[in-house]
Amino acid sequence: MGKTTVRVWFDPEGDFLEVMFADAPGYFRETAQDQVMEKVDMTGAVIGFSIMNVSTFRGQTPVEVALS
Repeated sequence: MGKTTVRVWFDPEGDFLEVMFADAPGYFRETAQDQVMEKVDMTGAVIGFSIMNVSTFRGQTPVEVALS
């Protein structure tokens, strides 16, 4: 089985975290958690997620969000 590459990007100034499982076209859509958006490809498969205001999760370990 081949290795999987995950791209993680954190912007401390914008307090924003993005994790991408694939480098593919897609769009963000809402989740049940207001601060978390999932990125899906055109077939609806999850290819990543983003968390806005990530510092507000401090002390809330673990944070669980269902992705489609």
